Amino acid sequence: MTSMRRVLTIAHLTLDEAARRKVLLATVVCGLVFIALFGIGFYFIHRDLMRDALPMAQRRMMLTFFTMAGLYAVNFLMVMTAVLLPVDTLSGEIASGVMQTVASKPIRRGEIVLGKWLAHGLVLAGYLLLMAGGVLLVARAISGVTPPHVERGMPLMLLEGVVLMTLSVAGGARLSTITNGIAVLGLYGLAFVGSWTEQIGTLAGNETARYIGTTASLIMPSEALWQLAAWHMQPPIMRDLHLTPFSPASVPNAAMVAWAAGYVVVTLLVGLRAFSRRSL
Repeated sequence: MTSMRRVLTIAHLTLDEAARRKVLLATVVCGLVFIALFGIGFYFIHRDLMRDALPMAQRRMMLTFFTMAGLYAVNFLMVMTAVLLPVDTLSGEIASGVMQTVASKPIRRGEIVLGKWLAHGLVLAGYLLLMAGGVLLVARAISGVTPPHVERGMPLMLLEGVVLMTLSVAGGARLSTITNGIAVLGLYGLAFVGSWTEQIGTLAGNETARYIGTTASLIMPSEALWQLAAWHMQPPIMRDLHLTPFSPASVPNAAMVAWAAGYVVVTLLVGLRAFSRRSL
């Protein structure tokens, strides 16, 4: 059996385990409930806007804002899923003794980590497709409104999730489940606060605050990726005039995307090395 086939086998077994524990079912059901609630709210907002006979441009901006609010909620739920779904994928199986059995097979430890990383990445991509796709379809079906450049925003949101998911997988190679979850969520909190510090510092002309926020984004680039995704998925008038909370004053550039991609690679390599040296 080739190395790639062994990685795919581990990924398949991980997906089977998630299905057996009804993780996938819970994800789909909760996602559909969220989309249904969003659809109900969007319908009544659209109805009231039509009743008020607002100008077309104003109505479209308000509907786009509500769509962005839905995508922001999706982004937060995806972040939680990216952190919590794989948080015990290595540490939990080590503690339960399952990993000792798996590692005794003719399979490298690195292939175990890569297979689990691949499986959780597929689940995360499917979750984002379900949730964000549902929000966009609801908005389109009810009002005909679709945020611009969704094809740029969605990959950035997925990359944000992959950054956190990779950190959670890698942390499980060395830390206990609880410690790993606290550490990754703490880094996400750092990125969240740092991003808002950077935005406020930019608006206020405070260079110190802006540099602090930029440093936090380099330590954990998750929130910067959402800011860039939100910037792409808004009409120019909304983002340039900062008409919504989703219109960043300091816009990350392509270098931050490259940094995030490199962050994933380096974090995964660190996780592979840590797991190969861990006593089971």
